[in-house]
Amino acid sequence: MRFVGIDPSTKTGLVILEDNKVHTAIEITSKEERDPHRFMDIAQTVRKYITEHDVICIEGFSYNSKGSAVSVQYGIGWILRSELIRAGFDYYDVSPTVVKKFATGKGNTKKEEMVLPIYKRWGFEHSSDNVRDAFVLAQITRALSGQVELTKFQKEALSKIS
Repeated sequence: MRFVGIDPSTKTGLVILEDNKVHTAIEITSKEERDPHRFMDIAQTVRKYITEHDVICIEGFSYNSKGSAVSVQYGIGWILRSELIRAGFDYYDVSPTVVKKFATGKGNTKKEEMVLPIYKRWGFEHSSDNVRDAFVLAQITRALSGQVELTKFQKEALSKIS
């Protein structure tokens, strides 16, 4: 069983854990410039990495965000979810606050403040905050599968996932 974390974006973070090791840690972009073709390309690229025995967590939408980038995030997010469902995959939707709380103990941590806690807890580092979020999502997937011992705040974070 592999544990997959996906942070949907124009630079989608994808992390796959296999045998308790990082198998894949990449940022997926598209050369396609037209939307929704760009969204579809990103979703299809992500889909190529997923296998039938994978357990998947996707970062949910940031409903309090504002600006033109929000519609792009929703477009990519929904097309990616549709692609996974069409291929027969289930996934957990995990809110951004749960991702932050699981990694740091606080649900309102800024992205740049997650770097050190992720490194200290799991020894993982990456220049992309999208890949770092995907890594935490993969760790959440692993935790939901009962594969690890958890701190109190991590248990609290997991209790928010339906």
